[in-house]
Amino acid sequence: MSIFPNPSPGSGSEPPPSTPPGPPPYAPPPGAPPPYYAPPPQYYAPPAPASGGSGWKFGVLFVIVALLIGANVYLYMQLDKAKKDLTAANDTAQSRIDKLEEATSVNTRSNRKTVDELREQLERARRQANLAAGQAKDEALKKVDETRAALESAQAQQKQELSSDISKVRDAADSKISEVGTQVTAVKGDVASTRSELEKTVADLKHATGELDGHSVLIATNQKELQALQALGERNYVQFTIQKSKNKQPQKVGDIAILLKGADPKKNRYTIELTADDKTVEKKDRVVNEPLQFMTSKAKQPYEIVVNDIKKDTIVGYVSIPKVLNTRN
Repeated sequence: MSIFPNPSPGSGSEPPPSTPPGPPPYAPPPGAPPPYYAPPPQYYAPPAPASGGSGWKFGVLFVIVALLIGANVYLYMQLDKAKKDLTAANDTAQSRIDKLEEATSVNTRSNRKTVDELREQLERARRQANLAAGQAKDEALKKVDETRAALESAQAQQKQELSSDISKVRDAADSKISEVGTQVTAVKGDVASTRSELEKTVADLKHATGELDGHSVLIATNQKELQALQALGERNYVQFTIQKSKNKQPQKVGDIAILLKGADPKKNRYTIELTADDKTVEKKDRVVNEPLQFMTSKAKQPYEIVVNDIKKDTIVGYVSIPKVLNTRN
């Protein structure tokens, strides 16, 4: 008896199934080699990776890990340094703040002490002022009473003296007014006389013909006539006395210069060198009281030189200068 519940076919006593009829199976020809049967395929496990490739990847991974560790160490060191620098900066700032607070506290106490002292001084001065004001008020009132009494007494006395002096002053004033009136009358007479004399002198002034413009000009032949010309106020007059110079240096007269080269008292003639505007011109054989006219760049009207007296090596006269001095165009 078999231990298998279902015995495989062909085992035991049962005949195998019959083969169906058909053509006979292929048989190789005689003398041919037996047919080739390919062996069934076999399964091979994949080859394990080579040991050299695994070592290279492990080295790269180790380098990366080392770099990361180095970077972390560097960052940690930088962070630690930054913490130390920040701590040092905080300590320095705190020290400065402490010093500033200390200085501020000292200044505050000093200012407070000064303010308190000033307040005490002000209060002391105020009390003294009030006390002095009270004393001054009493003294002032007393002084006012004394002054009022003295004033009333003086007014009464003055009133009495005034009443007695009014008549004296009136008489003296009448006399003074009369005297002043007399003096005014005399002064008026003198003024009228002086004016009349001046007008007469002006009327008696000599007329001469100018050598430049051909017009008649007034000249003075003496000091009195020169004063009359000055009184007219039409021109300025500068008097001169010029002597002959041994070193031939001209003499300054106003804004011109005159050098006396010769003087003949018998013929009343003279010769001079005239310098004006840095130009020198000789005026030869001029006669006494002859108006010598010349132009300068300072005026549109001519200057005049009049010699009134001729002595030996000396001439005396004046220079007539226009009032208005303008630059010539």
